[in-house]
Amino acid sequence: MSENELLRLNHATLLYGNVIGVNDIDVALPTGAYALIGPNGAGKSTLIGLLTGALKPTLGDVRVLGSDPFRSPSVLGRIGLCPATDILLHNVSARKWLELQLALSGWRRRDASQRVQELLEQVDLVGAADRPLHTYSLGMRQRCKFAQAIAHRPELLILDEPFNGLDPVARHQLTQLLIEWKESGRSLIIANHVLHEAEKITDSFLLIYGGRLLASGTAGELHRLLSSLPQEFEIECNDPRLLASLLARETWTRSLDLEDAQGRLRIAIEKPLEFYAALCGWSTSHNLQIDRLLGADGDISQLFRLLVSKHRGEVFHSSPIKRLS
Repeated sequence: MSENELLRLNHATLLYGNVIGVNDIDVALPTGAYALIGPNGAGKSTLIGLLTGALKPTLGDVRVLGSDPFRSPSVLGRIGLCPATDILLHNVSARKWLELQLALSGWRRRDASQRVQELLEQVDLVGAADRPLHTYSLGMRQRCKFAQAIAHRPELLILDEPFNGLDPVARHQLTQLLIEWKESGRSLIIANHVLHEAEKITDSFLLIYGGRLLASGTAGELHRLLSSLPQEFEIECNDPRLLASLLARETWTRSLDLEDAQGRLRIAIEKPLEFYAALCGWSTSHNLQIDRLLGADGDISQLFRLLVSKHRGEVFHSSPIKRLS
């Protein structure tokens, strides 16, 4: 392991009986901030369970900060976890809750008291520090969970769906806290199913579905991957029948549907870059005027949809190429 390696999963698989929770994930990541993106049920929480030592892989192995989190409890002191579950405590104040977390981490009372005051200021809960947690709004409880996760000054912070149920103000506040954490040079893994929220925090993504890692990389790398995947488009032009006949001759046209009533073309293209080049050439050589072109916009959400479709073995919903009379 290199000094800057954050985690390494070697063909990690977790089975719940006949159900696959994590499916043969093989990845190594340097220190940094990452967004673990996938729909609910994709395997994000199960993967977090492996990273925090709460779960043991059925096959393969897991290393976080150089150690096996399941067999080496000491590494857990270097990890902070903000779980998806809510704080369900009555008649316990945020101050007492945070002091208890630090006591469990081995902090002396005086040091813990000073650290708790710092945390309350950082998450803007000083005015409500001695109120019972069950009187807090969801956004306030979420900020308290964040404070608890970073209380012992971990090297790696892991958050599981931290934006669930938050209003826009609370989302902004939490986003700023996570940006500050990342900019301090410490590592971060945030599991989320909303792409645009994660993009505000980090430029590095892990896309997961069905317990399998579909893709990983920076936003730029994923955008380049998007340009190489089959995509669907909708086109309006001055001569849709001519354009349809030209497209029908190309091997990279996977499906084509001409809607005569609107003069609109729906197509599925296997090589988008070649399609763009051909379209530019045809607009000159055949006097085609493209009035409207809708399709993939380079957005990571489009990439995720395509990768999920590929993983499921799905095909495009467009009709097969139709012969033009």
